[in-house]
Amino acid sequence: MSLVGNWSYPTAMKFGAGRIKELPEACAQAGMKRPLLVTDKGLADLPITQATLDIMAAAGLGRGMFSDVDPNPSEINLHAGVEAYKAGGHDGVIAFGGGSGLDLGKMVAFYAGQTRTIWDFEDIGDWWTRADADAIAPIIAVPTTAGTGSEVGRASIITNSVTHEKKIIFHPKVLPTVVIADPELTMGMPKFITAGTGLDAFAHCVEAFSSPHYHPMSQGIALEGMRLVIDYLPRAYADGTDLEARANMMSAAAMGATAFQKGLGAIHALSHPVGAIFNTHHGTTNAVCMPAVLEFNAAEIADRFDRAAGYLGIKGGFKGFQSFVQDFNDSFEIPRKLSEMGVSADQMDALVEGAIKDPSCGGNPVELTRENLRQLFEDVI
Repeated sequence: MSLVGNWSYPTAMKFGAGRIKELPEACAQAGMKRPLLVTDKGLADLPITQATLDIMAAAGLGRGMFSDVDPNPSEINLHAGVEAYKAGGHDGVIAFGGGSGLDLGKMVAFYAGQTRTIWDFEDIGDWWTRADADAIAPIIAVPTTAGTGSEVGRASIITNSVTHEKKIIFHPKVLPTVVIADPELTMGMPKFITAGTGLDAFAHCVEAFSSPHYHPMSQGIALEGMRLVIDYLPRAYADGTDLEARANMMSAAAMGATAFQKGLGAIHALSHPVGAIFNTHHGTTNAVCMPAVLEFNAAEIADRFDRAAGYLGIKGGFKGFQSFVQDFNDSFEIPRKLSEMGVSADQMDALVEGAIKDPSCGGNPVELTRENLRQLFEDVI
């Protein structure tokens, strides 16, 4: 292991119940006078969104909103969002929602001032340097789920509607200037979204903890993030109004995304093409894939999970952790196979090609090949 790394940790966060009321101050801090709130179709008409627009309007910031955002946002959504941004004369973006609203909102702010195709900024090498950094608008992120952690990320995932591939678009200035993490905004999440997003945060922590790269800060954050999910997701699932549980899950989501600077792995390499082709819920897909990937990586990760299990309150070391993960999934009614989510093996070649190209492969502790990815897909489908 090379004891070398380029490390950078996230942004200013206003964390706590009721802090959405501080949105006008956050806009002033970010230099926004006419922000565009970007969210998804499902959130647009909900009370939390309308209340946020009311806060904006009362502060003289207008009620600009764009909500034509799909669950797996595409470049079609992005181009429509950029049109709305320009037509409204906006000067920044409030990215509001779960992963889809946050990811697309960040991309609207990033792309509105660029002249190249969005795919020219994929997270490959130094492609991010192609962007005109001065043309990137400021971003405020307001998560309404506790899962992706996109609010503390420098990238977004956009699905290519032509090739059905998920692409990671990266730039350092995509990191939001301010995050308002108000757990009250997550209290209306239905059970299946609470479970799926919570298990997404868990997958981020598990994969970061498993990654072979050297990043002890991420390693510590990943471990505590796992503990928070284990302790508080069952409570949030059982009672959506449990504010302590919701707050700790919101912390775990941000921690997972902070930790995966250390790397992701086969869970995400599998789930990204599945989501792009079959439009499945990302966090739930991750949860279905996790038991098979843990078994696949066992030889390389058993020792570290032997140590972690005690801290997590799990008996039996790595084997105990494996058993726990399956039982944990079952407790939230997560399917055991992707076929139960509409995924079929008739797209196997496309799934394997999508997985082998996914940047997450680089963080897996066991080298991924087309052959072993095909076997993993057969196991999880």
